[in-house]
Amino acid sequence: MRILVTGGAGFLGSHICDYLLAEGNEVIAMDNLITGSTDNIEHLAGHDRFHFIKHDVTNYIYIEGTIDAVLHFASPASPIDYLELPIQTLQVGALGTHKVLGLAKAKGARFLLASTSEVYGDPLIHPQTEDYWGNVNPIGPRGVYDEAKRFAEAMTMAYHRTHNVDTRIVRIFNTFGPRMRLNDGRVVPNFIAQALRGESLTVYGDGIQTRSFCYVSDLIDGVCRLLLSDETEPVNVGNPQEMTILDFAYKIVELTGSTSDITLMQPEDVRVKDDPRVRQPDISKARRLLGWGPKVSLDEGLRKTIEWFRDRV
Repeated sequence: MRILVTGGAGFLGSHICDYLLAEGNEVIAMDNLITGSTDNIEHLAGHDRFHFIKHDVTNYIYIEGTIDAVLHFASPASPIDYLELPIQTLQVGALGTHKVLGLAKAKGARFLLASTSEVYGDPLIHPQTEDYWGNVNPIGPRGVYDEAKRFAEAMTMAYHRTHNVDTRIVRIFNTFGPRMRLNDGRVVPNFIAQALRGESLTVYGDGIQTRSFCYVSDLIDGVCRLLLSDETEPVNVGNPQEMTILDFAYKIVELTGSTSDITLMQPEDVRVKDDPRVRQPDISKARRLLGWGPKVSLDEGLRKTIEWFRDRV
């Protein structure tokens, strides 16, 4: 197939490009590099089935020739990014999604939206199932990301129902692995960088808030299985192994062999306002419809990620 990946120079987008190329597809990566980096796709330079276009998907998109599938991964995705770029985050979720759906419609292409567990907000049910509508503060600082993705899901389903666009929606839970940015503000690169530098690991609040971490190769496998499936409604993809942030900090110290201690800090930073207290995917639907489940253990995935960061800290 000939496939467009928006956000193709980002963390997840670049791994998607790798996977699709390995499967024999032709891949066009599109990215305005506002948070992505050509470093992530440097190894693909010169590949005869890979093309890169620097472009902002909130503007009109023109691509010559056929397109069989469009995977929409373009968006700031970390708290630091979407708090520094709130308007751009809303624009790519709204205008960008509209533009790429229009392209998919014009090309008769299958469309996959990379949505997020953040559509559930600070959830009142646990674990989170796809039929849960969420608990989101639309005017809080995190609302720019949460509502951008919620709008993108609504727009995707509108194109599916109104224009018969063949759509897929994946709700991505916390994912980690090589190519994450050191300074992207998420807990995995934060803790690994602090541990490798011998700095104190900073845990906001009491540390009993929970997350579930999925290694990137498992996530990409789930996304691509969904792309090839017949399911048009949202599907959670993530690792249901849940742990507290405090326990996760201790694990990072152990696996890095660091002498770092752990410091609890009061959550005065705006980044942690409306921060979910719990996060765990119910992946029953993915197991049933896609035959998918995570294979890489947390320790194995973290060791690979730590080694990647070790050369860059």
